[in-house]
Amino acid sequence: MLLKIGSKGEDVKKLQSKLGLGADGIFGKGTEEAVKSFQTKNGLTPDGIVGEGTWNKIFGSQQIIAEPAPVVPVVSVPPLAGIKLDKLKGHIPDSVLAQIPETMAKFDINTPLRLAHFLAQCGHESGGFRLTKENLNYSAKGLIGTFGKYFKEAGLAESYQRNPTKIANRVYANRMGNGPESSGDGSKYCGRGFIQLTGKDNYTAFSKSIGEDCVSNPELVATKYPLASAGWFFKRNCLSKCDAGASDAVVTSVTKCVNGGTIGLPDRIKHFKEYYSLLA
Repeated sequence: MLLKIGSKGEDVKKLQSKLGLGADGIFGKGTEEAVKSFQTKNGLTPDGIVGEGTWNKIFGSQQIIAEPAPVVPVVSVPPLAGIKLDKLKGHIPDSVLAQIPETMAKFDINTPLRLAHFLAQCGHESGGFRLTKENLNYSAKGLIGTFGKYFKEAGLAESYQRNPTKIANRVYANRMGNGPESSGDGSKYCGRGFIQLTGKDNYTAFSKSIGEDCVSNPELVATKYPLASAGWFFKRNCLSKCDAGASDAVVTSVTKCVNGGTIGLPDRIKHFKEYYSLLA
């Protein structure tokens, strides 16, 4: 994320509202001055530019950082396997719609049922297809609550808090193909894409499936392949569960496959029903 003079859109409106400004969605001099004032008061470089650090400080974020998917204008999306994707216009961002045909074909997400399940999970996991990169910007309390087994020693969480790179390197070390904490693999192969591809092994396998090196350039997963990486994961883990039907119980089963639990289940069910009613 990078907001500065000339930026426009919903993120600017959100920023302006948080700073107590008129939310017109246009980053002008007034917004810049308010940002500088906030940065000065909070020990940040007062450059008037809202990057990851300033955004997290303003919103107290411990969530995922938005990296906008590539903007690809869509005039018409052709049917694929009899599925009329045009019906999703207005419900799915155009930039994501443009990626659906190739993702469907490559990863066998080729029925209305499978696609509705897939999009419902992607939409929830990514905050409405906006968030494509994990950010582990936790407080000490948040670290203990979420990753307690990695921060058992007294005072250890405090030495890692609010340092996403350092946190990722610890909690993802020595697993999923990553090296030790000192290798930096944890932060290099943190969660990216609409269903958070994580770990060097997964980046390696995904790279082989698409024929492009996302191991050397992991940011490609967030910027170029947010939907394809999700499709790769979905094919490997969830397709058979999707085929069980359209009930809430099936959505729950798919959610557990994606999330490891049932966090956000009502929202996932709502979006599944929305998409399936359009596609079926």
